Amino acid sequence: MKRQRGHKARLSLTPAQAVAAEEQGHAARALWNLVHDWWTMLPRERRTLAAADEAIRQGRKDLPWLGVLPAQAAQAVLKTYFQAWRNCWSGRAQAPNFKGRFRSRMAIDIPQGRDLQIVRTNRRWGCMRVPKIGRVRFRWTKDLPVGKHADGDNRVTGARLVKEADGWHVVFRVQSEAPEPEPHAGPTVGIDRGVIRPLALSDGTFRDHGPWLTKGEAERLRRLEKTKHRSRRAGNPGEKRSRRLTRTHDQIARLRATAKRRVVDWQHKTTTDIAETFSRVGVEDLAITSMVKSARGTAEAPGRNVRQKAGLNRTITEEAWGRTVTMLEYKTVDRGGLVVRVPAANTSRRCSACGYITPGNRENQARFVCKNPDCGFEANADTNAGCNIDHAAGQAVSGRGDLGDTRSAKRQPPTRPHAV
Repeated sequence: MKRQRGHKARLSLTPAQAVAAEEQGHAARALWNLVHDWWTMLPRERRTLAAADEAIRQGRKDLPWLGVLPAQAAQAVLKTYFQAWRNCWSGRAQAPNFKGRFRSRMAIDIPQGRDLQIVRTNRRWGCMRVPKIGRVRFRWTKDLPVGKHADGDNRVTGARLVKEADGWHVVFRVQSEAPEPEPHAGPTVGIDRGVIRPLALSDGTFRDHGPWLTKGEAERLRRLEKTKHRSRRAGNPGEKRSRRLTRTHDQIARLRATAKRRVVDWQHKTTTDIAETFSRVGVEDLAITSMVKSARGTAEAPGRNVRQKAGLNRTITEEAWGRTVTMLEYKTVDRGGLVVRVPAANTSRRCSACGYITPGNRENQARFVCKNPDCGFEANADTNAGCNIDHAAGQAVSGRGDLGDTRSAKRQPPTRPHAV
């Protein structure tokens, strides 16, 4: 089967190349905004892909500063914009909007993989060609199907240059041919995602992590945040932002980017270990977007405990529960496993030993004690929830026909019997 994967690497640009990449990134953002204005102003019957392509060609002739963007990158902006509307119409995303200079990430598409001309120069570095920028170096951290290792089924199909707080990166689109994986023969597991314990498994183990920033980095971030708010209060509304405030924003962004890299690194290592160990992984189907909504309310009906809810929302967002599940899904499939999403209702209040449900089962945030007089089961609250998720995942898979029968036959018995 064919797999489409992305590989991200850091770029090493010269000052001249960095300026050229900045110009292309701003041109791509401006082209997106121009296409958006064209789309929203024209009547519906005139909104076609051919008309948009003709408008872009004419705009590149009339506006010389759009010429710094390669023609194929401009066509990629148009395709991305139309795909954004398709995602909106299907209910997967919101409608595309104007891209602000300081609220959007600069990106440059290279749609054709053959234009990259990737070459490995030594053990740590590779070299690639970027249109209208030239040969640039990137960190070689993973073998790519290039040169004699590339063919019709294994190749780099394209790339995208993105600018983040710590500099420019390239994201390669890699297509590879892989054999169908054998069914995973390992045990099953249910995972409860939380704030105090990030991942609690039904086998009684946990996947924890420390703070993403050191004490020195956290203190520096706190001081920078204070400096930012003090500078913003000192300025007048509508004034241009000072260079000192811009530098403060950049320093804050670099620290937050460092924390995010550490989060993603921990998630990759943890999900890889889980995917290699377990054949079926059950997770709760959480509406995370609704969970992190503000409790502020309205002027007529103000909310309660707004600051406490805002702190909880920040913690949930930092844990990135959705990205963890996304990584688990494709990694378990590659290894012959399966990820099952189950309803989240009563997973924390149900006893995994007898099935008794009552709000008083949880003595506190960390301890679960069954109130059924005939049971009295005690366990960690997150571990108990993981057992319930594992049981619900087994029931969901068993109703899917042959695949469900195959997966459920390999299920290992839990430490305590689940409710029938």
